[in-house]
Amino acid sequence: MRYEEVTTIRDCPVVAIPYGNIVSLPAGTTVVITQALGDTFTVQVPTLGGLYRIEAKDADAIGKAAAPVADTNAAATPSGELDEQLLWAQLRNVYDPEIPVNIVELGLVYDLHIERLPEGGNKVVVKMTLTAPGCGMGPVIASDAKTRIESVPGVTEADVDVVFEPPWAPEMMSEAAKLELGMG
Repeated sequence: MRYEEVTTIRDCPVVAIPYGNIVSLPAGTTVVITQALGDTFTVQVPTLGGLYRIEAKDADAIGKAAAPVADTNAAATPSGELDEQLLWAQLRNVYDPEIPVNIVELGLVYDLHIERLPEGGNKVVVKMTLTAPGCGMGPVIASDAKTRIESVPGVTEADVDVVFEPPWAPEMMSEAAKLELGMG
């Protein structure tokens, strides 16, 4: 994507990167879109300095529409079993706002498993990490993963745990991610 300068058309809550705190951009603020992946936008705000993440629900504030995400139709079979590949597809729509590669290809997802609940339905448990342990965006990224998993029919609940063992290293990235980042 080429960088695009736009002006906010309404007040808009944004998440400061990498700290994770929420601030408000007033209408009329000039921003530069640096990344539009999944259904979120990373913008640079010259008047404030730094990068900020705009959620899909606020894309209209910068004159955009959120990108479509993976189709979740027919996620559960008639027996109630989930299509695990569909869960992975949902996670491939989650991005670190500073890196133009999804969390699966970055090697941040260590484990995904499905537990059938006794009362019916499914619980999906994900263990993931971050590229840096002190990243303030960790809760935002984990929440995005949880929301996407819970949007899949047949998922009753999801737990996304951020862990730091083993520590993440660039070697955990897929070959495609390395190529995208100029490391392959």
